[in-house]
Amino acid sequence: MHTRMKAAALIGIATLALAGCSSAAPGGAGGTGVKQDEKATLEIWTRTTPGSPSEAATKRQVEAFEKATGYKAEVTAIFDDFEIKLAQRAGQKDLPDIVLNDVSQLGTMQSQGILREIDLKDVKNSKDLTPQALKAGKAVDGKTYGIPYSAQANALLIRSDWLKNLGLEAPKTWDEMEQVAKAFTENDPDGNGKNDTYGLAVPGSTKRGYASWYFSNFLWAAGGDFITGSGDKWLPAMTSDAAVKATTWFRDLQCKAGVVQPGAPSMDTPPTNEAFESGIAGMYVTGPYMMPRFDKVLGADKYEVVPAPKGPKDSAVLAEGGTVYLMAGSENVKGQTAFADWYVSPEAQKFGMEGTDAFAIQLPVNEKVKVSDVRDDARWTVFQDAYQKSGHYAPTIPSWTPVRQMSADTINALLADCSLDVKDELTKLDGKLTAELLTQGILKQ
Repeated sequence: MHTRMKAAALIGIATLALAGCSSAAPGGAGGTGVKQDEKATLEIWTRTTPGSPSEAATKRQVEAFEKATGYKAEVTAIFDDFEIKLAQRAGQKDLPDIVLNDVSQLGTMQSQGILREIDLKDVKNSKDLTPQALKAGKAVDGKTYGIPYSAQANALLIRSDWLKNLGLEAPKTWDEMEQVAKAFTENDPDGNGKNDTYGLAVPGSTKRGYASWYFSNFLWAAGGDFITGSGDKWLPAMTSDAAVKATTWFRDLQCKAGVVQPGAPSMDTPPTNEAFESGIAGMYVTGPYMMPRFDKVLGADKYEVVPAPKGPKDSAVLAEGGTVYLMAGSENVKGQTAFADWYVSPEAQKFGMEGTDAFAIQLPVNEKVKVSDVRDDARWTVFQDAYQKSGHYAPTIPSWTPVRQMSADTINALLADCSLDVKDELTKLDGKLTAELLTQGILKQ
């Protein structure tokens, strides 16, 4: 909590510092006083672990950008205290030129005043972006501040060997999913003669809002939402009939059916990943980024990837991914724009999907590109179809993090304490969300 407060204070200082700067690059936030130099090296920050395969994939992608355009760029990977370090640079009026960060950070970064507005007419390849990617790049004021370049959407990973052992098929609806989960829990699918398997892996921890993050797949498939609205007018929505139905169904998997792995309310993703790959749980709703790991640890022949089972409303699943953010005050605005344009070009999208361990591009956001153009693995097509047909980004509001955290606290409590009343807890949650939306200045009145 201390770190978060320190970061918030630094961001406040940084925002004031930027606001006090009477000029910035043309085409961006803040005026026209920064002298431009198209030969200036673009400083690119990527939110990932230094020395990781992800960093290597990004550097490879940026090197391809340099060869294709002639601009120079330098990549810095930062994971720990990313926001604090960015705020410090903002306070020094010396932001990096480009930041590669999660799409969910757009609202926060834009409200801090550290991004410049992007004119899509200058980003020629933006005309081929998916509709949901274009929407995810807009802030509450309707203007574009980010260009999503890589997407990921969830699908259902399921133990195919367990299905075969029990004579079952992969579920296509929630009812079928619950039936398979019960069979995986009660009928010894691994044949070891022990009662040690469960139907569904769930990261139900409050840490970083994981319980809400995971539950969103089911909430949206039921036609519900955490908040509803658009622009700067939003209302809480967790007491809607659809939200109550989704929450009750999800909670009953734990409290009535008993098909969720033990300890789920205290687990974030690392132990939940282990629950699936070690044979404790037989189903897991997650993204394509887990396949390289599961292929190695579990074996590609032991599980399959299928569309997430259809809920009461549809098959909506969580969509996420990386976004190119063009920072305010750059001395090389043309280079910034060229980077954003190249990163979503067919050439870059295909090149970024190459590899085996880490990818600069998980799923393409350019509609002219198919994942099958690069990867000879039909499982990736399942994920791409999920993104294009059912992908649902979190709403772009000034700060999504507190909304996710508040809802995670409630979902976690319902999973951990089966005596709690679902409707009562969701009513309390809506009250908290109302206060948060009011604080952010976007409550519909």
